[in-house]
Amino acid sequence: MRGLFGHPLRRHLAVPRVKSRVRQLREQFGWSQAELADRLEVSRQTVNAIETEKYDPSIKLAFKIARLFGLPIESIFMEE
Repeated sequence: MRGLFGHPLRRHLAVPRVKSRVRQLREQFGWSQAELADRLEVSRQTVNAIETEKYDPSIKLAFKIARLFGLPIESIFMEE
């Protein structure tokens, strides 16, 4: 996956990183990464990448995560 975050110029841009509470919430719900991935209709690898902050989800996926956990999006994803 390339895009703005995978572009070599990223190191020169002031692109904020996003801190995620997805792992904490997933564990509170008692779900595995695979179970969460199924509910979100993404791969387990995508869930892992979001949890380890190697991938910032799209706005569409971020809202889907927020709806699933019943929380405002800003309580799940915060700028570092």
